[in-house]
Amino acid sequence: MLAVFGSAKLLAEIFERFGQPGIVGEIIAGVIIGPGALHWVTPNPVLGALADLGVMFLLFRVGLEVKPTELFRVGGFATLAAILGVIAPFFLGWGIMALWGATRVEAIFVGAAMVATSVGITAQVLRAKGLLSDRASQIILAAAVIDDVLGLIVLAIVSGLAREKFSVVELLLTAGMAIAFTLIVAIWGTPAVSQLVPKLEKRLYVGEVEFNIGMVLLFSLALLATFAGVAAITGAFLAGMALSDTVENRVRDLTHGVTELLVPFFLADIGIHLDLRVFAHPDVLVLCAVILSAAVVSKLVGCGLAVSRLGWPTVLRVGTGMIPRGEVGMVVAQLGLTMGVIPKPVYAVVVFMAIATTLLAPPLISVAFRGARREIPIEDFQLG
Repeated sequence: MLAVFGSAKLLAEIFERFGQPGIVGEIIAGVIIGPGALHWVTPNPVLGALADLGVMFLLFRVGLEVKPTELFRVGGFATLAAILGVIAPFFLGWGIMALWGATRVEAIFVGAAMVATSVGITAQVLRAKGLLSDRASQIILAAAVIDDVLGLIVLAIVSGLAREKFSVVELLLTAGMAIAFTLIVAIWGTPAVSQLVPKLEKRLYVGEVEFNIGMVLLFSLALLATFAGVAAITGAFLAGMALSDTVENRVRDLTHGVTELLVPFFLADIGIHLDLRVFAHPDVLVLCAVILSAAVVSKLVGCGLAVSRLGWPTVLRVGTGMIPRGEVGMVVAQLGLTMGVIPKPVYAVVVFMAIATTLLAPPLISVAFRGARREIPIEDFQLG
């Protein structure tokens, strides 16, 4: 914990002083202390648990600052951005691997790994810059939630093809549960919570009552999200959004403190998974470059095309905001490796793509959002 947290914060400080996003430094800290360099830390269950908590609290904190009505206003653009942002990378990744000579299952697994967006990275950058109220930011956040559901459907299809056991009924049931859960919480979550929280506050006395209620809701919706088939972080985001109109700033302050502790573990863990030895093989290195380029371009073009009516700045902002794959891409790669349908070199390429897009996203987002209206984060206000 000392090695991970200490090195992450040290590198974040250095990067910030040179005008670069601190989260890039925290990811690179993981690369330096991980198996690819100093080998101080290797991926392990404890670090994985801390990383999972970190990204859940990050999305919960972002949800606290997002109003449901604002997301619904951009729903049409977000839905189209999510759909095109899934179709473009999936078929581009599949096509590249097919031309490379990979088997059909290998090719579709790489395509599936390029589909989903890791919104945690983008959310961290936008929040740090006070840009969550920007229209492009709202589209990105809403599209990422829809993207998660679509990514689940793609993964279910790909896994079925790999097992040679594809069930249309099972697929429809999974998709229906995921969509129903997301819509129910997004639409009725805020009104329900606004009625429930004040009543519970009058009856409960121990500790930070509002914060405790928020934590119960966070873990409950994260758990329900996994049962529904979507990522736990989607449930965490929806929990925060449901509480956004109800809780006082004290809850945001406490959440901010927990997030500051845990997020470095999430960011460093991404870097720890990158094995630099993958670059020792020239053919794998070339494939890494091609897949990385496709991963960036496919989101820029696919998601950007969906919002082309809103002007070039919005196209660039939404496209860059959807670039990072992060832990989502690595989960798909790990599944393919466990099932024995992708070889270790292809696994290494996918992990590289997931981490490299995560590293590229913060500076690209900073450039794309240059000139956007900035708001002061809530914890920056001095009370009294």
